[in-house]
Amino acid sequence: MKDGFVKVGAAFPEIRPGDCAYNAERIIERIKSAYEEGVRLLVLPELCVTGSTCGDLFLHSALLNSAQAVLARIAEATAELDIIYAVGVPMLIDSKLCSCAAVYAKGELVGTVTKEALTQRESRWFSPERRVIMFACADIPDLTFEVCIGGDKPRTGANIVLQMKAEPETVGREGYVRAAASVLSYENHCVLASANAGQGESTSEAVYSGRVMIYENGKELADYTWSGGRVDHTADVDLGFIAYERRRNGFVPAPSETVEFTLAPADMKLTRRFSRLPFVPADADVLADRCDKVLMMQQCALEKRVKHTGSKKLVIGVSGGLDSTLALLVCYRVSASCMESSKDVIAVTMPCFGTTSRTKNNALKLCEQLGVTLKTVDISESVKLHFRDIGHDPEQRNAAFENAQARERTQVLMDIANDVNGIVVGTGDLSELALGWATYGGDQMSMYGVNAGVPKTLIQRIVAYYADTFAEPELAAVLRDIVDTPISPELIPGQKTEDSVGPYELHDFFLYHMIRRGSSPAKIYRIAKDTFAGIYDSETILKWLKTFCRRFFSQQFKRSCSPDGVRIGSVSLAPGDLDLPSDICGKLWLDGIGEII
Repeated sequence: MKDGFVKVGAAFPEIRPGDCAYNAERIIERIKSAYEEGVRLLVLPELCVTGSTCGDLFLHSALLNSAQAVLARIAEATAELDIIYAVGVPMLIDSKLCSCAAVYAKGELVGTVTKEALTQRESRWFSPERRVIMFACADIPDLTFEVCIGGDKPRTGANIVLQMKAEPETVGREGYVRAAASVLSYENHCVLASANAGQGESTSEAVYSGRVMIYENGKELADYTWSGGRVDHTADVDLGFIAYERRRNGFVPAPSETVEFTLAPADMKLTRRFSRLPFVPADADVLADRCDKVLMMQQCALEKRVKHTGSKKLVIGVSGGLDSTLALLVCYRVSASCMESSKDVIAVTMPCFGTTSRTKNNALKLCEQLGVTLKTVDISESVKLHFRDIGHDPEQRNAAFENAQARERTQVLMDIANDVNGIVVGTGDLSELALGWATYGGDQMSMYGVNAGVPKTLIQRIVAYYADTFAEPELAAVLRDIVDTPISPELIPGQKTEDSVGPYELHDFFLYHMIRRGSSPAKIYRIAKDTFAGIYDSETILKWLKTFCRRFFSQQFKRSCSPDGVRIGSVSLAPGDLDLPSDICGKLWLDGIGEII
């Protein structure tokens, strides 16, 4: 298990009710097939050794004895396989007949779990009995699991829940089953691997779908039924993420009986695919809903600040770039809901040395289409005077050359806000906060940061969504051109942000996996290579990962005094959400990158 990943599987064999020998061979096939795919932990359905539809035959010794005999056959056939699996079987426990899960590792029985939550019909044959066991891998600390049968609920707090079922299919049940699996895995911060009885069960009264599901902390990784032609499925689950999520939420496993097993760590090849844009939903409808909700959250947050401060105006610097465009759209919506008119939004464009005609014209057109008040303040002469005051050579295009412009723009905005009884609305986004790509005492400051919780990759989609959904043709054309404009602070002619700090799609990927999933640099690099294969080579990914980690830690002082801003998603870098000292040392992360080969 490298980087916390382990491959788990859920499968159902095509059985014959009452034919244990036949069923055993099908179970062995499923176990061997899963092992060949790299599965190290497998769950099979409830009562799959006998079939769950044997009725009163469960009471007969012939069936019970046959079931015990074929368990030995299954164990013998899998003794050489480094896999642990749970198989459903009826067993006598202290003279009581129970629906059980027999758990095997390398052909050895390591534990037996019994079912407690019986249906009325099951009570005709079985006795309710619950033995709670946490199975823990002696070789892999984060690999713990428990087995739940039917409607039994998890009790041990293990990282993985193996759920075996034998429930018939009914119309309309599918959505409920998926929702229940998602909620169970999310509330317990665990992996859920579930296998239901399938083809081969008696259809005298019902059909069995053979649904196999794998969920990780509420997220679906696999979900198939017989209708999809599958009898098993696997997923690379991230136990490192589960452990991180539990630490983050203070989740403590309950005391329980623990049984240890051994499983040799394996450097498995990842087959799991991670989203290239983790902040941007792939489904178009989900993305549209996400964009709409983000806009509403930003609007509601800014409205509260306006009402609380009694502000009459919203002052915002507009550049014709993505961030200021989104912030301006939010201000426009706020003006419509709680201000006299759109003229109460004062958009200030402040051209200087690096301003291009494309961005300047887009800013002017944008303000015209929205009907906001537009001010143009050319700061070139002010900045040149400042250079003379401090003795800076304008030909020396260093940090002072760039930051003087950013600070002058902030001063202009602050003073205009004071003059009109307004507040300055910040435009900096989550991605820039992560990189510290802001001038301290310049665009790092505002009176409210509406974009502070929104990553750059999502801002692009929100502006495009606004163009497609709300904008008249003229406004939509401007917004689409802004989306297509290369990202730049325009402090130096021809400057492009992504040439300096790297592609934002990489940095948003790094940010998500570092902060949301608690991944190490080596783990991030490993999955990024797979995710961006054919887009960026390994050297490029490693270069920008190093840049990200270096800047993330060295620029924490800027985030420590960030202005208020609304939390949008599960990743927030605001002082109240990310608790780090300003002089936090990033050596451990940078050393980790240095060890990557």
